[in-house]
Amino acid sequence: MINPGAGIPGGARLDIIGSGVSTRRARSLPGAVRSGLLMAVVALGGCAAVGPDYRAPEPDVPSHWQRIPTGMAHEVDGEAADLSRWWSGFNDPLLSRLVEEALLNSPDVATAVAKLREARASRGAAAADHFPTLGASGSASRSRGSSETGSGAAVERYSVGLDADWELDIFGGTRRAVEAAAADVGAAEADLRDVRVSLAAEVALSYVELRTYQARLAIARENLASQAETYNLTRWRAEAGLTTELDVAQARASLEQVRAQIPDLESGVTEAEHRLAVLLGRQPGALRAELSAVRPLPAPPATVAVGIPADTIRQRPDMRAAERRLAAQTARVGEAVAARYPSFSLGGTLGLESLVADSLFTGGAITRSVLGGLAATLFDGGRLRRNVEIQDARQAQAQAAYESTLLNALEEVENALVALAANRSRHAALAEAAESARTAAALARHQYTAGLLDFQTVLDTQRSQLSVEDELSRVEGDVVSGYIRLYKTLGGGWEARSAPEPAQP
Repeated sequence: MINPGAGIPGGARLDIIGSGVSTRRARSLPGAVRSGLLMAVVALGGCAAVGPDYRAPEPDVPSHWQRIPTGMAHEVDGEAADLSRWWSGFNDPLLSRLVEEALLNSPDVATAVAKLREARASRGAAAADHFPTLGASGSASRSRGSSETGSGAAVERYSVGLDADWELDIFGGTRRAVEAAAADVGAAEADLRDVRVSLAAEVALSYVELRTYQARLAIARENLASQAETYNLTRWRAEAGLTTELDVAQARASLEQVRAQIPDLESGVTEAEHRLAVLLGRQPGALRAELSAVRPLPAPPATVAVGIPADTIRQRPDMRAAERRLAAQTARVGEAVAARYPSFSLGGTLGLESLVADSLFTGGAITRSVLGGLAATLFDGGRLRRNVEIQDARQAQAQAAYESTLLNALEEVENALVALAANRSRHAALAEAAESARTAAALARHQYTAGLLDFQTVLDTQRSQLSVEDELSRVEGDVVSGYIRLYKTLGGGWEARSAPEPAQP
């Protein structure tokens, strides 16, 4: 067996090609010799592929998350939770329908699917190099020579034949290429899953943003009606001589300030509608009829199983993509190493040739030839060696990218857990504050009507009520969005059957 560790210097190219064995010579070879040659070819083809063999990295992850909010658990019945359709846990049929439609019709998904098809086709093209190339040819000609230099007779020639050529994969260059292409397929499948994960989260976040703007708009309109009542009350009191025009002017200013907030909130509603339509592959405004009805925010599930860090690393598509790209680049190092070794090829032809068409398909018209070839690079200025260094450097980059993706994944989950816990605490405090603000505003207005308070106190309590209720509505949306972001960071939103793992070469 040829030593795969030996290198070939580079530059001038040496081609040693057998000149073809005649039919008579080939038939004269003993059967044992022919069998020995065949066994030698098989033995050479069974050599181990040169270059590094890939071993999947073992990520160093903590055993648990640093902070788990109340109501969440590491696991469900000792197993990782199924997050493939996490949006169904919000019990909002419209949200579920929008997400499902986006996963079917989004241009981003279509692009990822096309890239997966390309990767699978490239894998098939690489695997085709394992097999011989077979071709067919045929020709017919008639020529007449000069009577001055020859007989001047017409000559006919007919031929048909099959040609075969096969480059033996002795050092595993083709095997490494197929290995890299198969890993590229795995990376493309993971990229498709990552697009699905991100798309589902973006649709849900835009939907929550829409409902949050609608809730804030309802609060602003309710406060506008309350401010209008206060303004009218103040104006009537001024006409009765019970207050001054200063209070009327202040009431009018407060009323118009609230009115000025409404166009901005209406714009937010419209922009969220447009964003949802585009995510679903529709034109902006196509969902207005479906989303115009004001509905409450989707309710997050009572409990969420966040799993353990090891589960998240296995679940997240971006981690799978990074691991597959590392595998592909490791195989390409071996492919570059194999290019430094000699190449061996076999070829042959089997055909029919005759000067008369009627005798073309007779036994005497058969032609055969066998060709063996060896090609090795003797000098190339170090190009092949540098190419190995290039692929090795790219492998180091893929390894660093994998480690960076791992750290980012852990950071995203930890940050999502912290943000969710903080927003839940803010929501609890703001709910108490909103209740107190509503009570204070009602008392202040009642006491002002009775002449027990000045008008500035009424304005302050109404502004405080509007501010706290608006902030509470925003934080309610942040809490629901926090659950969505957590599901996204955990890698939820895809099913294993949607893109099967590629078969190993």
